[in-house]
Amino acid sequence: MSAHDQAAIDASPRLSKLEAAWVIARRDFVAVLFSRAFLFFLIGPLFPVLVGGLAGSIGGQVSRQAVTIEVGLAMSAEDNAAIIGASDRLRPQLGGAIPALREVTEAQVDPNFDAQAFMEERRGNYAAIVTGSLAAPEVVGTEPHVNRWKGPVELMAADAMAASPLAFPSSRTTTVASSAASERTNRIRTAQAAQMVMFLLTMLLAGMVLSNLAEEKGNKVIEILAAAIPMDSVFMGKLFAMLGVSFVGIAVWGTLGWGFWAIAEDAIVTVTQTNFRELPGPAVGWGMFLFLGVLYFSMAYLLLGALFLTIGAMASTVREVQTMSMPVTMMQLMVFFLAAYTITQPGSALEMGAIAFPLSSPFAMLARAALEETLWIHIGALAWQVLWVGLLVKGGSLLFRKKVMKSGSAGTKKKRGWSFRRNSSEMEPAE
Repeated sequence: MSAHDQAAIDASPRLSKLEAAWVIARRDFVAVLFSRAFLFFLIGPLFPVLVGGLAGSIGGQVSRQAVTIEVGLAMSAEDNAAIIGASDRLRPQLGGAIPALREVTEAQVDPNFDAQAFMEERRGNYAAIVTGSLAAPEVVGTEPHVNRWKGPVELMAADAMAASPLAFPSSRTTTVASSAASERTNRIRTAQAAQMVMFLLTMLLAGMVLSNLAEEKGNKVIEILAAAIPMDSVFMGKLFAMLGVSFVGIAVWGTLGWGFWAIAEDAIVTVTQTNFRELPGPAVGWGMFLFLGVLYFSMAYLLLGALFLTIGAMASTVREVQTMSMPVTMMQLMVFFLAAYTITQPGSALEMGAIAFPLSSPFAMLARAALEETLWIHIGALAWQVLWVGLLVKGGSLLFRKKVMKSGSAGTKKKRGWSFRRNSSEMEPAE
């Protein structure tokens, strides 16, 4: 650095709050982003996702290959044949309402066959057993299965006894692209999925704020920062630095997810039997919904992060910080449940309460963006959330400064004599 530049820096006034916050944000962002711990943090969530995907695929395959639950027939050979024929005739119209039927071998060789005792011995794979005759069939099984199969058994018996098989008229069908009911159902699903993704990302990434603060409290760096610049700037800088790091993490995970989808799209669609190319669209449109999703994720992250910083202000040890953060984590889980519950109650007092409560407001408003087209309300909600971020940061910084300055002695007073210079992230002794 030239003598002229050094003289210009020395002649510059001290940093403002915004400039100090930018210095802290830049410092924390670079320090975290290029650390080995962040690399392992990025890799860490990929293993549960991979294991979960494999487990889901294997579980689905096992479920599809499981033995079909059957209804046993323990009537006479003629009645069994008649009711099986009736099931074949009715299945094209009624589909899954007609059970898979199989004759119980034990009933054919034992004239004193007891269906109730047979079921209580849990032999075979029968959900229920039909005994008696076509005129008076008896369904033996547990109450849920009896209630499920009683009607179809009676229908098959009636068809089997009829002089001529039941004749079903041939109906015409006309399909439409969507309806009001299907559109609302799809939007509710979109709202639920968006809330879940935002909640998981917030809880996964917000912990970095707490760990960063706990680390700097342990090595006394935070006390030097508190003595050098306004604590509001320290808190705000840390929050936005961790938010920036979170977006980097989301971008990396999103890129990997997109690459995996591009490679295995056909296989995924085949396995899930869902057309992912026609995702249910939100009311405000996908472009605006994604934009609002970024804003509401930022607000949710900043609100929870500011709360974590406030906890750090009240705690005196790293263990105490971790202990005090657990109730906040549980509270955030309850807040998420509240916002998810209000999806089906738009305009109710409960939804208004979820929108007004700062921690649940981003989740409730993201759901509203999926369900309603109105945009102006999001401006007010975002302004309300920004206000609460400022209040939490201010409250946390006041608590932290009080704790730090109160716990310090002569050594702390010396640290007050340090200050940041404009256009520099270094500290110099104050005159």
